[in-house]
Amino acid sequence: MSRAERPETRTDAGWHAMLGEFTGGLSPAALITAYVDWYIHLLASPDKQSELAGLAVENLSEIDPAEDPRFADPAWAGFPYNVMAQGFLGAQRWWDAATTGLRGVDPKHENIVHFAARQWLDMLSPANFALTNPQVMARTRAERGENLIRGARYWIEDFNRLLSRQPRQSGHYKVGEDLATTPGDVVMRNRLVELIRYRPTTERVRPEPILIVPAWIMKFYILDLTEERSLVAYLRDQGFEVYILSWKNPGEEDAELSMQDYVDLGVRAAVDHIAPGKGDRLHAVGYCLGGTLLAIAAAAMARDEDARLATMSLLASQVDFSEPGELGLFINESQVSFLEDMMQTRGYLEADQMAGAFRLLRSNDLIWSRVIRHYLLGERTQDNPLMAWNADATHMPARMHSEYLRSLFLGNDLAKGRFEVDGASVALTDIRCPIYSVGTETDHVSPWKSVFRLGLLTDTDVTFTLTNGGHNTGILSEPGRGDWHFRTGHKTEAQRHVTAQKWFERTKPQDGSWWPHWAKWLAAQSGAPVAVPVRPRKSLGSAPGTYVFG
Repeated sequence: MSRAERPETRTDAGWHAMLGEFTGGLSPAALITAYVDWYIHLLASPDKQSELAGLAVENLSEIDPAEDPRFADPAWAGFPYNVMAQGFLGAQRWWDAATTGLRGVDPKHENIVHFAARQWLDMLSPANFALTNPQVMARTRAERGENLIRGARYWIEDFNRLLSRQPRQSGHYKVGEDLATTPGDVVMRNRLVELIRYRPTTERVRPEPILIVPAWIMKFYILDLTEERSLVAYLRDQGFEVYILSWKNPGEEDAELSMQDYVDLGVRAAVDHIAPGKGDRLHAVGYCLGGTLLAIAAAAMARDEDARLATMSLLASQVDFSEPGELGLFINESQVSFLEDMMQTRGYLEADQMAGAFRLLRSNDLIWSRVIRHYLLGERTQDNPLMAWNADATHMPARMHSEYLRSLFLGNDLAKGRFEVDGASVALTDIRCPIYSVGTETDHVSPWKSVFRLGLLTDTDVTFTLTNGGHNTGILSEPGRGDWHFRTGHKTEAQRHVTAQKWFERTKPQDGSWWPHWAKWLAAQSGAPVAVPVRPRKSLGSAPGTYVFG
């Protein structure tokens, strides 16, 4: 009898699923264990207690609130708001010292307690309440309370959407009309993916097509956002034949899909369709978790002496999860077991539970600033294409998500050569094709120093590029828009490894987008342009396909 079939685990799963509705999918046991570890060590550390007592006295002296973006408005300089802001920042400084630097505490527990304390403090900021926010009070007086009435209406609308599990969608941006509009055709479909081929715009193309593998936790059109911000359209216009995978949004019936299925029905099926012959070659590109999956598939191909990959490009993708950044705070044995019980009841992980973890990483920007703007000032955030895409989240099948969390986040099996495909382990060192890896400076999902470790774990030429921006904005740094810059360096197989920090210090930034640099690199790894190949005209429908609407 499997674990899921045991009566006692069915009871546990039901209870944990119900509890998860109130905790946002976070395991209370993981939080309590971390807190107890920290608190016991604090009680046994009189020197630390003395230090904190002294800091409490120091915090009575003036702190400049204007250094914090939440209190930068001149209205915070007047009494009593300046006192409230100074008191809050003093408490924030005290708790920051209290939850860090305590000898004996498990580092992961320390990070969890520090993170939790920061979340509570961010929530209790005087900027978040109407009576203690001078900007809100001024707006309320000017509008005679109309802003609060509008805010209450917006809150009711959002609360009803939350209850019905319907995220706020943009009314101005529609997939296939405003988003994901690059012309193309669905050329292959199975139970997990649709493969889209974009129609070339140049008379001649490189003989090696490009296959893009996006993450399965997002809709693919982040890379075909608008006509001006489309990575696939840019590559197409550089003389490449471009394909992309569109993942199906899984439901209950897909609960048993595994990581092996994602390799087989996703990457392998697409490669076999685009490059069916042994001598055929293609450029493979992976974004976020799609890059992790692509690296797994590429290692399996290399193990099996399949040389169809001319190059591999990984965009904001990790292959080593030993330093996953703050997202790792949500991943431990207790948390994974809790999520597994929650997924047992539906067969998949709700999209909003994963999105909630991402929002917590930047709570001031993504939660509390929106609370102030929407519900206190009575302003709705203007719709934009990236927000519309962000609201269009996807589920994760229970089995695959569990395998992903346990094998990669907890076990770090891919980096350690233990991850199995077809029942046999794969090794990143088997990959011999040139690699282009991109990190983004302020990435909270795939920290760039973790992405940089790809060069340490492979035995091939690696070009690493670091661009400014975050996980999405850094990748969508199209030429001609924005204040972009990037650093780039090349490491051959024979060169010595340097740390990420030393690489950063040695590598000078260049102005502009990294896209042209990458396109030039791809062209250098390609054959001479040829006439656009005649493909079978069988089309299963026009881009963006049908799975994107699921």
